[in-house]
Order: sequence, then C-alpha cells, then structure tokens
Amino acid sequence: MSLDQTREEIVRVAAKGDGVTASGRHVAMAAPGDTLEPDGTLTHGLHHDVPPCRHFGTCGACQLQHLDDEALAGFVTDRVVHAAAGQGLEPAVVAPPHVSPPRSRRRATLHAASQGGKVAVGFREAASHRIVDMTECHVLVPELFALVAPLRQVLARRGGRIAADIAMTLADQGVDLAIKGLSVEGLAETEALIDFARANKLARLSIDGGFGPESQWEPEPVTITLGGTPVGLPPGAFLQATADGEAALAAAAREWLAGADTVADLFAGLGTFAFALAGDSVRVLAVEGDRTAHFASKAAGLRTGGRVLALHRDLYRNPMLTDEIDRFAGVLLDPPRAGAREQAERLAASRVPRVAYISCNPSSWARDAAVLVAGGYRLAELRPVGQFRWSTHVELASLFVR
Repeated sequence: MSLDQTREEIVRVAAKGDGVTASGRHVAMAAPGDTLEPDGTLTHGLHHDVPPCRHFGTCGACQLQHLDDEALAGFVTDRVVHAAAGQGLEPAVVAPPHVSPPRSRRRATLHAASQGGKVAVGFREAASHRIVDMTECHVLVPELFALVAPLRQVLARRGGRIAADIAMTLADQGVDLAIKGLSVEGLAETEALIDFARANKLARLSIDGGFGPESQWEPEPVTITLGGTPVGLPPGAFLQATADGEAALAAAAREWLAGADTVADLFAGLGTFAFALAGDSVRVLAVEGDRTAHFASKAAGLRTGGRVLALHRDLYRNPMLTDEIDRFAGVLLDPPRAGAREQAERLAASRVPRVAYISCNPSSWARDAAVLVAGGYRLAELRPVGQFRWSTHVELASLFVR
C-alpha cells in the first residue's frame, strides 16, 4: 500500500470539536481541508487558522479557535442541520448562519481559586476543575475582561483559601457582578468590596455566601433593555449571551410572526422576545415559571400600555392547553436546554398557524420539532446561530407553519 493511500482528509468537524475523516477517524484540533498523514501528524489546509488566544488548547471556554471564519460558520450550520436530519426533518430553507464576532459575549461565569500560591481567575480547563489564570480573552466584551485583574487583586488581599464562582453580566448601567462561595465577615471586608465596586464602577455587586445573592452595592436599579424597554435584571437572570445574537434571534421572530396581532411567548424569561414582538397592534402574553424573571417582566410590561402581559406559570408541570393556544395568532417558544416536549405535544394539536421556536440545544429542539411536524406543521425555515464564538455550543431559530 502506498503512503498516498493512507493519507486522509478532514472533511468535517464533529459535535465536540474534533476533525473527522471520511473513514470516521477523529482528530483533535483538525479543520476541514487538513490532511492526516500516515504517521499521524496533521498537515494544515486552507481552513486551519492560527488561534488568537494564548490560552487556547488549555482553557475550556473555546474549542474551535483553529477554524477560520468559513469553517466556523460551516460547523454552526452543520450542527443544526444534522440534528434536524437525525429526526428525519428537512427544512424548506436553511438561512446563512449568524456567528457572533470576537469580544462580544456580555455574560459569563468565571471561577476564582487559590492555586499555586496565588489567586487564579478565569474559565476552567477542559474536563478539569483547574482554573486557567486568564491574561487575555477574545470572547468576553472588554468591560467584563477588564475586571479580571482587579478581581484577582481584591480576592488575593483577603488572604486564606478562595473558591468562588463569579457571574458577570453587562447591564445598562455597567457590569453586574455576583460572587458565589465567598463569605464576608466584618466591616473591613465589606468596605473593601464596596471600595472595589465603586472603583470599578460596577452596576451591582452581589455576594452569595450560601443563602442566596445579597446586593452589597447597587447605586441605581439594574436594568437590561429588551426590545426598547428597560427591564429589571435580577441577579443571575438568564440573558442571551451576546447583544448581536439576541438581535438576530429577535429579528427572525419579528419577521416570522409579522401580522400576528396576539402572540404567546412561552418560557419568556425576562421578556427578550415579548418586548421585541410587542407593538401598537400586537399584544404579547409572556409566560414564565421563574418567579423573579416573571415579576421583572410584569413590572416592565405595565409600562407598555398593555402590549406585554405577564403570566406566571410552570410550563413543565402545567403546559398551555390546546384550547388556550388556539386563542393566539402566533406562538414563540424558547425553552431551556431540556426542550419542551409536553408543550410541543399540545402545540402540535393546536390550530395556531405559526410557531417560532428558538433553541439553545439542537438535539432537544429536533425531538420537539419532530412532534410538531407529526402534528401537521411544516419546518419552513431554519437559522443557525453561533453566539458562543469558537465554542461547540450552538443555537438556532426555526419557523413552523400549518
């Protein structure tokens, strides 16, 4: 056998980020167009890029920095299309993918721990509890990354062992910072944290020592503007990872549900899509099971003149019934990663003409989509979205019509 006969080209990237040959061999850090040589080495092709971050390969936040933009977009599309195909679904239209640019992620959870005689702050290593002590990051918005060094300093000055999770969100007023696993004892420690919050112009600083987050610093109520409406932002509330990704998903929902004068937004959260869809002639019912998110959207909805009404309801335990769904001209469905099988079954039995399904998990989406199609819906369009740039985490927007 000649050497040429044993050389294999990488033809795609698998769901966990490995390159795959036509024969099914998986190769770490390989891009489409690379060549796997007979001795196991990899010859880089046109789609293999130089990773921009020194931490790539160690930090668990990114798996795909070795792909160029074309290959990265292809991966995002393939993940969504393959999930649909796995359930026998063929979308009439697959739109070009939306991939968020570098340094655009506005929310993230970092970790801090005493490590090697100092305090390390960053993401965890892949498949490890060890923390990568970040000196650069190409995914976080600059406002979030700018806090890494000050956090390292203020935590190091406390002394003792540190083990904390740090949730960071860019809100309207600045960075909302919530630290979990940190005990604050005495006036000196409290004042040091407040000085840190003031010096770094935080929108809010919350500490969770084991009994839930308690605000230590919040000069004014923290909000996030959704669809032009400021909405109160509870500590730890879910928010789309990037502003541009949110805009892409909301644009799809508005396009697909245009003309629907009544819309049910199921698993509405803070109202990301409810406020984007509401208008002078459009009324939206925002249904959410989490109480803090519900009350935030309800308070904001009161300022819309009735365009957004909020309903507290656990859609897992008590999904909307078919006769309730039939009262609406359109439905927006945006469940957590587990999907919404029970709600999908009731939607499948309804007469609502259009369903816009937003998902952060192609696998659970495909399962629910098959239920809708079996009930008589047609998968009219699929839009892949990669908000978590260089990550294997992929999202999507989809339209189902009767």
